[in-house]
Amino acid sequence: MMETVLMEKFVQVDGVSKAYGDNIVLEGVNLRMTQGELCTVVGPSGCGKSTLLRLILGQEQPTAGTVKVHGKEVGEPSPERGIVFQRYSLFPHLTVLGNIMAGSRLSLGLIESRRCKKTIEQEALQYLDYVNLSEHARKYPHELSGGMQQRVAIAQALIKKPKILLMDEPFGALDPGTREAMQVLILDLWKRHGMTIFFVTHDLEEAVYLGTRILVLSQYYQGADLDRPLNSWGARIVADYPLRRVAASTRVKETASFGHLIGEIRREGFDPEYLQAIEDFNLQHPDSVL
Repeated sequence: MMETVLMEKFVQVDGVSKAYGDNIVLEGVNLRMTQGELCTVVGPSGCGKSTLLRLILGQEQPTAGTVKVHGKEVGEPSPERGIVFQRYSLFPHLTVLGNIMAGSRLSLGLIESRRCKKTIEQEALQYLDYVNLSEHARKYPHELSGGMQQRVAIAQALIKKPKILLMDEPFGALDPGTREAMQVLILDLWKRHGMTIFFVTHDLEEAVYLGTRILVLSQYYQGADLDRPLNSWGARIVADYPLRRVAASTRVKETASFGHLIGEIRREGFDPEYLQAIEDFNLQHPDSVL
């Protein structure tokens, strides 16, 4: 069993539960995350992956427990916590460049926005280059493919220089080829900028390929109260794996070790008949907390 580590980390989740009425979604979740990690999160449908992300974002508040980012308890959503959703929310009447500039300009007053327009534009062009869209700066969202629109959404988030980037199923609506290209892009941006990323996905292959660490969130376990119905437990982190990040080659997906890990994760988190006791959770990461 892993002992609870008291040392403060960049993201610190302590004893967090979240319920909606009588429906307990998360129960007693603990997490420590180091700055610069690319942490992927998987689990069965409805286990609370996106709920946990929204708690870190500040879009929702826990029923019990605390969430801290960079030593501060999370309150309302903040530009320090960037977000990219599956459905990109671009302004249809603005060009690609205008969409990326919008966040910076809206955070300033009208006069200041006009005075800084050229500086903001130059910075936006730089972020367009980061996501390989420089030649599409003057196009409108409807002229772009789904993958290109998601690149714009990523640039929108990055230009605000968030301390942590939260990504909620960001590639779920893309075709397999575009999705893999976006995975390589995220790894490139993560390496280049030393970003801290919390990435929720339902795709196990994507999670294992991208992450420096993978969290398996699941409601399928045996809690301490043996008289309590099995289906009444809120999800917890039942497995926590450190992953080596040495290269961005997609060929790693074809290796036996890659497939074996996916099989283990599927068994530990997705099999409703594989009911581990809490003390037997597979918490291998050195920052894991029970």
